[in-house]
Amino acid sequence: MKKTFGMIAAVIVVAAFSVAGWLFLGRDPMAFASGSTVAVQDYKGGNVTGVPVQLSNADLVKRGEYLTHAADCQACHTAPGGAPFAGGFAFNMPFGTLYSTNITPDKQTGIGNYTDAQFLAAVHKGIRADGAKLYPAMPYTSYTYMTDDDALAIKAYLFALAPVHAPAKQNQLSWPFDQRGMLTLWNVMFNPDERFHPNTGQSPQWNRGAYLAEAMGHCGECHTPRNVAYALDNHDKYAGALTAGWRAYNITSDKDSGIADWSDQDIYLYLSTGHANGHGGAAGPMGEATDNSLSYLLPDDAHALVTYLRSIPAHASDLPRTVTTPASASYKEGPVVNADPRGEKVFAGACASCHGWTGVSPVTGYATLTGVRAVNDPSATNVAQQVLHGVNRQTAEGTIFMPAFGEGYSDEDIAAVANYVTARFGAKGANLTDKDVASLRKQAAQHPYAPEATNG
Repeated sequence: MKKTFGMIAAVIVVAAFSVAGWLFLGRDPMAFASGSTVAVQDYKGGNVTGVPVQLSNADLVKRGEYLTHAADCQACHTAPGGAPFAGGFAFNMPFGTLYSTNITPDKQTGIGNYTDAQFLAAVHKGIRADGAKLYPAMPYTSYTYMTDDDALAIKAYLFALAPVHAPAKQNQLSWPFDQRGMLTLWNVMFNPDERFHPNTGQSPQWNRGAYLAEAMGHCGECHTPRNVAYALDNHDKYAGALTAGWRAYNITSDKDSGIADWSDQDIYLYLSTGHANGHGGAAGPMGEATDNSLSYLLPDDAHALVTYLRSIPAHASDLPRTVTTPASASYKEGPVVNADPRGEKVFAGACASCHGWTGVSPVTGYATLTGVRAVNDPSATNVAQQVLHGVNRQTAEGTIFMPAFGEGYSDEDIAAVANYVTARFGAKGANLTDKDVASLRKQAAQHPYAPEATNG
């Protein structure tokens, strides 16, 4: 009997270590790339960190401003209608609600008393000035790859802002997630606490793109699935994930569910403007990432991101291939099979004037529905979210605006029109219910861009 129990215990221990090893090995976002890595100072291919060469002679605050945009700090630290960087933004997580904190230089409620060492500890290790652990919704496991110089340039820019008095809101987390002490073990497993190491087997442009995507833009925080410990699982890097009610799509080279059929120019335009003809426009968290961060990157940096994205191994997801035939080809003439008449009625009253009955907008290419990835997603998740919350983006071409219909239409109406749009203009009709829409409302009560920037 003792021998049997011993064997069972051994199996359990081996299984536990195997799972832990699998999770641990999945934390490195750049492990897929061939080649050897070296310290930044030993890399002979030029400076792939910091600001682009065009800004190399700018003062520290100006460089910090560029890097702050590259790191997309504002989106998470600005509440709707609130002062920029003053915090208070709610993040609805599966285990409760987290609020971002004030990162203006206010000495009472912001980071005005942070020393350089304390700021680096927050960015790289997830440790606040008072020694408390930050929740990993703050993407310090990505920012840990940021160089000290770049992090301190961001600090210089933040300290140049006008201080705003804005006390932190109280997080509302369920047990045991409200126990910060548990993060010590989590950090051992999932925070490498190391700076970026260029890969000598890859081009300087690839390395620059890797630095921008992983250390600064933390793309994986939304586009990479998470494991059982809620850490990024880079075994399926960039394969897409559902984050707080919005779908962050597969951006690997998978031919069916990824971006293999996007041209380099399509990807570049989508990153820098939030729109690419034949693929649609960014909305929700991706729209804000574009408007607050990616659109500020100089062209060379945006092209470097394209180079890096093209190198990501293909990972399949459950999203079918996006229609890329001419826009009119995906429009279905005549009655839509199994379409809910209620959805057609809502579309006629609220949508057709801008989006058109053929799905090709008579107003703007940003409103064309045919070929759009969200419309070809049979879950209709992002279609429903855009109908609920609208689109309000400030682009170089002007304001891109779609009104929010969440207050004026019921959950049944929203579900019906989302199902109708995907059936009429997409590859496969969705089957959303009013309960699905009610859940989406709750998950994205404010805005779903998951990574919180510094409070936890």
